[in-house]
Order: sequence, then C-alpha cells, then structure tokens
Amino acid sequence: MSAELNHTIVRVRDKRESAQFLAEILGLGNPEAFGPFLAVQTGNGVSLDFADDHGPVSPQHYAFLVSESDFDQIFGRIRDRRLPYWADPGKHRPDEFNTNDGGRGVYWEDPSGHVLEIITRPYGSGT
Repeated sequence: MSAELNHTIVRVRDKRESAQFLAEILGLGNPEAFGPFLAVQTGNGVSLDFADDHGPVSPQHYAFLVSESDFDQIFGRIRDRRLPYWADPGKHRPDEFNTNDGGRGVYWEDPSGHVLEIITRPYGSGT
C-alpha cells in the first residue's frame, strides 16, 4: 500500500492574506478558490487549503523542501519584506539560517503566526 499526502487545511485569521503571503514568498501560483478554501498548490502536488478561523489560531509548523537556487530566491523575498527569521524553531538564532545536513534552512512566521520553514536537504540526509 502507498499513501501520499494530498492536502491539509490551514486555519488562519484571514485566508486571503495568508494564502497570498505563502504563494508570493515561495514563488508559487496564485491561490485558487475551492469551496470555502483558498488552495496553494506546491510543486509535489500537495495543496495547503487555507480556511478562515473564527477563534484563536493554534500555530502549526509547515516545512518545504526547496532547491538551493529556490532557497536564495525565497530567502531574498523574506529579507526584502524585512520579516523576522531564525536558524532554529525556538527562535534562539535570529537573523541567521542553519546548515543542517549540509544544506540550508530558515524559519519565519506567516501573518497568523504559523511557523514556516524552507530546507534544501531533508533532515537526516547529510553529515
């Protein structure tokens, strides 16, 4: 048996703001309406389906595997927007990126407080 993640629902304060933010930062296509959701399609066919939440948002973590050149472009957009970023999920190393597993990684937050991450090597894949 094989199972692949197809989509996940991301509860946010403002689905338009958060979906557009993610699509722009990652350089993905525009969000598409699907029922009550705004879906952002990733390169491997998984969509993040943004939904307005009418209560407090419980922050989640979303990590994206990207190429080295995509990392440069995405990280450039993070810096251009003057977004706070960290080398670690605990926010102990601000204004840095990490070099875990011989790649690069960085964390930042979306407008609803979800922790986003880009990495160029899967965890456990390098030295």
